[in-house]
Amino acid sequence: MYKVLLVDDERIILDGISTMVDWTSHRTELSGSAPNGLAAYERIQADPPDIVISDIRMPGLDGLELVAKTSASHPNIRFILLSGFSEFDYAKRAMQFGVKHYLLKPTNETKIAQALDEVTRELDIHSGTETFIRNMKQRFDKMVPHVKEQVLKEFVTNKTYGSQDWDYYRSLFQYDFDRPVRLLLFRLEGSAEFEHLFAIKNIAEDILETTRLGTTIGDHVLILIEDPGEPDALHERLGRIRSTFIQYYKMDVTIALSSPGDIVQARALYQETLQCLNYRFYLDEGGIITSKDTFQAADPAPDALDFDVDKLAMPVRSGHLREAEQALEELFASLKRAKLDIAMTKSYAIQLFISLIRLADPRRMNEGYQQIPQLVEMNTLQAMQDFLGRTARDIARRNYERNVVKHTTIVRKVLDIIEQQLGNANLSLNFVAGEMLYMNADYLGKLFKKETGEKFSNYVMKLRMKQATKLLAEEPDIKIFELAERLGFGDNPQYFSQVFKKQIGCTPSEYIKGVESTGF
Repeated sequence: MYKVLLVDDERIILDGISTMVDWTSHRTELSGSAPNGLAAYERIQADPPDIVISDIRMPGLDGLELVAKTSASHPNIRFILLSGFSEFDYAKRAMQFGVKHYLLKPTNETKIAQALDEVTRELDIHSGTETFIRNMKQRFDKMVPHVKEQVLKEFVTNKTYGSQDWDYYRSLFQYDFDRPVRLLLFRLEGSAEFEHLFAIKNIAEDILETTRLGTTIGDHVLILIEDPGEPDALHERLGRIRSTFIQYYKMDVTIALSSPGDIVQARALYQETLQCLNYRFYLDEGGIITSKDTFQAADPAPDALDFDVDKLAMPVRSGHLREAEQALEELFASLKRAKLDIAMTKSYAIQLFISLIRLADPRRMNEGYQQIPQLVEMNTLQAMQDFLGRTARDIARRNYERNVVKHTTIVRKVLDIIEQQLGNANLSLNFVAGEMLYMNADYLGKLFKKETGEKFSNYVMKLRMKQATKLLAEEPDIKIFELAERLGFGDNPQYFSQVFKKQIGCTPSEYIKGVESTGF
């Protein structure tokens, strides 16, 4: 129901209109009446109606003045004006305030009803429009964080985005990018899950004071910040991000920090951070890397080719034929898109070939090196791809046959190490791979999951919880902090209790009570 306020200085007209109109049938209700414009405006302020039916000629504040004043304070209220024949031209002045409905005195129920129906339809349309716009705004507000993430991702990976696009999104998100910016690229050291990426992104955004945009790209987290202009303070915050993440997740993280630059250089700054991460093997895992730390502090190449030989070497080394073929296809598709000159393309192909033959049996490596001139003489990209494909398949098959027994032995060693080191707070995939078996952690993690069906971290956590329930049953008086310490949670019994409840379904204390009540 729409509320109606009736205004007229003649009491007989007020009473007549009040009783003659069937307000309900026109989806309205008479919320009150006023004898003049001043009293009417007080009512409008106290309890705004949707529609005002008002005479024009009134003492104090006439109808047109009431329209003007109400239009300024309550622009959504609709007016129906009553006027004498001689006042009609005068009433047209109200059109500047959007008044469309005038009734000549004396009026009747039919004319008022028709005017009410027209006004309520206008209000319906206005309400529907407002609801639609409000819903669109709510949807937009929900999408903005995701849009911002995608915008950053596109600007650092898509060559077609430029300064005009930045200007558009700057206006859309009401961002002021007048100051230089930096990019931070986070790489988790170990077998990272999305939970870990989400955590490091949120920890970084909480600690950094000038974060503008953030996103995930593959297994990396990328954050764009305004350059604070204080390198020491920035490095201190980055150190806090690392220590906080290590404290909660027992995983290290490497942070690549770009040079300061203009926002339109975002793609070049991103390439710089990728180049920094390439050097993390030389500078040890974990820590903060800038271009000054690399062997060559050169400017990043905006059009650098995304060409990672490890994408092919890893599946060939492990004997995964299908993955090797897919990786080779992707690498050559990248070469095709780059459209490099023949000499440069051949140099990439030779680089790939050398990385492959190094994975072969040492007795066959010399034979492989003798084939390099044959590769150099090839004149088409497809010929080079076919040649490398045959080489990759041959080495992958041989490695698979050799690794079948070897893999089972390695995983058995890992299981034994887990049993022996279950109480070691430093027990992790990186620890086992680097300190115990001297292997690549990523490769060992994939091998372990393939043969056990479990990720290393999940397997360790489940085994610890199994051991926890055993110890609680055997030693019901054991303190929770002692139990956490014995099972590798160090001095973090709270985290142990959280993991226990998630895995077992109750807290350690509740589990002890259950054991005591059942007598088992």
